[in-house]
Amino acid sequence: MQGQGFALATVNLDHLVKMGASKGFLEAYSAQDLVVADGRPIVWLSHLARHPVELLPGSDMVFPLCGLAAKAGVPVALVGSTQMALDDAARILQQEVPGLDIIMRHAPSGVFDPSGEEATQILAQLNDSGVRLCFLALGAPKQELMAARGRQLAPAVGFASIGAGLDFLGGYQRRAPRWMRRLALEWLWRAVSSPLRMLPRYARCFAVLPQQVVRAWQQR
Repeated sequence: MQGQGFALATVNLDHLVKMGASKGFLEAYSAQDLVVADGRPIVWLSHLARHPVELLPGSDMVFPLCGLAAKAGVPVALVGSTQMALDDAARILQQEVPGLDIIMRHAPSGVFDPSGEEATQILAQLNDSGVRLCFLALGAPKQELMAARGRQLAPAVGFASIGAGLDFLGGYQRRAPRWMRRLALEWLWRAVSSPLRMLPRYARCFAVLPQQVVRAWQQR
């Protein structure tokens, strides 16, 4: 992590929908250095295309990345969510990861724009602070757009887009039980937990799935 930044995104079907609707989001994904699968459908499609990848949700990467940061002795930043959630997440991470140095916590305003002045100021602060790993918990597409800008304005920082990963840590959102995740039923948990938000999203995801299946098959 020392001296070389990166941008890490976690792709799922919802992101594919957003990329199809937004050239800016597609370009932001093209600027990512690393992309991992955050969703069973992505894993299944990769197997269909005979280019298999493993499932690696953003929330599952928080502790391993913090462990690497602590081992390397590099400072960490948390950006996104709410100040209370960030404070609780920082406390838990520092309890669980000996030597972890979290030197910056910033909860953006409710009207945060990753292309705006507030984002520019955050990136400048990251660049000047010596932070080398920044967790972005802004949700898509804001976090990926922010990471893409960060590669230009804070090139020594590693940006990891983790969605609700910090909220899960502090208990501000509940993740599906482990047994449901093992059975690939996390989507059902989220649909039941937040039906007004998640059901329309899943409808859009299912609508693009046939096209993605055809594309995956053509890559065999």
